[in-house]
Amino acid sequence: MWRRPKGFIAFLIVAELAAIVWFAVAIANSPGLTVLDWLRFAILTAGATVHIQLTRRQEERRRNRVRTVLIDLTAVWVFPAAIILPVPLTVLLVLLIRVQHWFVARRPAHNFVFSSITHMLAATVAHTVFVTLGGQHWESLSVVGSLTEFGKLVLVGLVYEAVQILYVSSILSLASKPSVHSVLGSKADNLLEAITVGLGAVTAILLVVLPPTVAIMAVVTVVFNRLAELDQLQDDVRTDPKTQVYNMRGWMESAERALNRAMKSDDGLGILMIDLDYFKWINDTYGHPAGDDVLRNLAQLLDEVTRPTDVVGRFGGEEFLVLLPDTDQATATGAAERIRSAVAELRIVTTDKRGDQTTVGERTASIGVAVYPAHGDSLEKLMQAADAAVYEAKEGGRNQVRVAEHRSANH
Repeated sequence: MWRRPKGFIAFLIVAELAAIVWFAVAIANSPGLTVLDWLRFAILTAGATVHIQLTRRQEERRRNRVRTVLIDLTAVWVFPAAIILPVPLTVLLVLLIRVQHWFVARRPAHNFVFSSITHMLAATVAHTVFVTLGGQHWESLSVVGSLTEFGKLVLVGLVYEAVQILYVSSILSLASKPSVHSVLGSKADNLLEAITVGLGAVTAILLVVLPPTVAIMAVVTVVFNRLAELDQLQDDVRTDPKTQVYNMRGWMESAERALNRAMKSDDGLGILMIDLDYFKWINDTYGHPAGDDVLRNLAQLLDEVTRPTDVVGRFGGEEFLVLLPDTDQATATGAAERIRSAVAELRIVTTDKRGDQTTVGERTASIGVAVYPAHGDSLEKLMQAADAAVYEAKEGGRNQVRVAEHRSANH
């Protein structure tokens, strides 16, 4: 921890102290605990323990594969605690869950403590909001009343999520140069989080209306954990492990779907092939770890300077591909020029062959542009056209954008 930037350390300490003060105030203002509170606490603790213990190996594998934001599936138990239980028991439940996770996560202590405080903070803030909105009244509801209670659950779920996002993204922003994906996660990550909180809301309702049925949720969460692991495995098959963008399999699948849509709607589509100039010189001068850092930073740069609908993939070595849906030649060429300029401005802090810190900069890229339908009517032809344009850019002096030649009528 103490090797981190000073701003990171200062924020971490201040944020954790502020959270602890919040916990103390919330606990002091909490009403006394009842037998029913302890009974509900025991049910949630038992369910969470069954979930954690039966999925330990799956969770350990899932955590070891995740390189960005990890979605914690125990929100199925923490979120209902935030709604139903008083603050002291909510904090205690999170603490018991996190202690069990310690033997699975095996992360640095400061990361583990910060993550634990994040869960406690999100739960206690969500609890305060829910109580402010009137608390739960689920024993006998009219149709209108059920809609009102559902709205409250949705709002509190959003608060629960927002607290975690703001708290975690702040510290990640100070730890490194994050991308939107590394801080907020992918669409799949956020969908998984939403489902987890939704299951937590169901657990809360069952806990109040029919407590024994919470045992069903313990089984559901074990299956859900397995499905989450399978989804991650499928994602790993399509992802380049070094750069965390699509590998060729994942990129080709997305590109084929986009091209089919373009053909049906008669829209344009662009492909950029990006080749980092003199990449071998980086490996020879600074070492292969530095070369890997350059590739990771280039992939992150491509993700940042392209549109959310664009698809970035690693073609191989130092070559990347960018798919540009609904794009004509002028727009694709403009995007290529922006990328070329951004690469030239890129400064990458890395290490040299001796392990000393150094900065790699003043790199350039040669970029080939091909668009549908002018340069090909299949993905293979478009990629060949973009590849040929890259070679023209390199032969023309590198650090430039070249557009592919129009295909002849007999092609």
